[in-house]
Amino acid sequence: MFAVVRPLLFALDPEAAHNLTMAALKTGLAPAAPADDPVLATQFAGLALPNPIGLAAGFDKDAEVPDAMLKLGFGFVECGSVCPRPQPGNPKPRLFRLVEDAAVINRFGFNSKGVEFAHARLSARRGRPGVVGINLGANKDSADRADDYAVGLRALAPLASYVTINISSPNTPGLRALQDGAALADLIARVMAARGKLEVPVFVKVAPDQGEDDWATISRACIDGGVDGLIVSNTTLARPALASAHAGEAGGLSGAPLKPLAMAALQRFRNETGGQLPLIAVGGIASGQDAYDRIRAGASAVQLYSALVYHGPGQVTRIKAELAALLRREGFASVMEAVG
Repeated sequence: MFAVVRPLLFALDPEAAHNLTMAALKTGLAPAAPADDPVLATQFAGLALPNPIGLAAGFDKDAEVPDAMLKLGFGFVECGSVCPRPQPGNPKPRLFRLVEDAAVINRFGFNSKGVEFAHARLSARRGRPGVVGINLGANKDSADRADDYAVGLRALAPLASYVTINISSPNTPGLRALQDGAALADLIARVMAARGKLEVPVFVKVAPDQGEDDWATISRACIDGGVDGLIVSNTTLARPALASAHAGEAGGLSGAPLKPLAMAALQRFRNETGGQLPLIAVGGIASGQDAYDRIRAGASAVQLYSALVYHGPGQVTRIKAELAALLRREGFASVMEAVG
């Protein structure tokens, strides 16, 4: 079916196409994926997943369709980024398909309906099965961005399977400075204080664009601060050789060209953390082989988004089938056996 509708979607502005997709998902008529192969079941950071293929943040920014995405076969879904107060994000156009490169550039700038809207959406699904995480961002005009994350966590963590602190979006000026040593340690301390005794895992989402000294600094701050895992990585500001006319657009690059950078970042963070933190791999994952390669490199699970743009929702089922076959071929009885 996606092969039929793809030309129609690609004839639309990318953001309009995404909004149309969201409207279709809200009807509740998404097809149910086949049952997962038992070899794909896995656990990390207290989360039990039917499979390790997750939906990355950015697709469902306001927690409007997590159950539809779980129904399509994702093992877990991450909604967001959600900011404390509603904000429109950057001016349009702010989303670009780089078809020749199987890539996407976005500069949304944390467009968000705010914590109250997300709280209502997550409250409405309370008690339903499935692992649904929430990705938190900071308002662009906030005087205390660290406090924004604490506010978001206090409001939404009780309704989420896990919480991700997104300090690596390239589209909010100055946000990535929160990855710097003392700033990151202070942010983590305040976020963990806000979590209190609530037993919800807290992850930090990091950028692939790091200075040579930053890998160890970030890793040490997260380990010392009691973070439960890292999501590696966000989009990149780098511009590898690209063929599309949109290659020069400002924003974060994702999709196929991000794959080698994201893999390198995963390997570096795995080395720096020494396996002390679970890692979730993101960036350029579009096949079972891609997922398997990240798992073997140290990821406990993976996430994707841009692959859906080019291959449609059926790609999730194909990735899972390919990954299960690879695990069995290589003699692994579970995903956990293959990690690292």
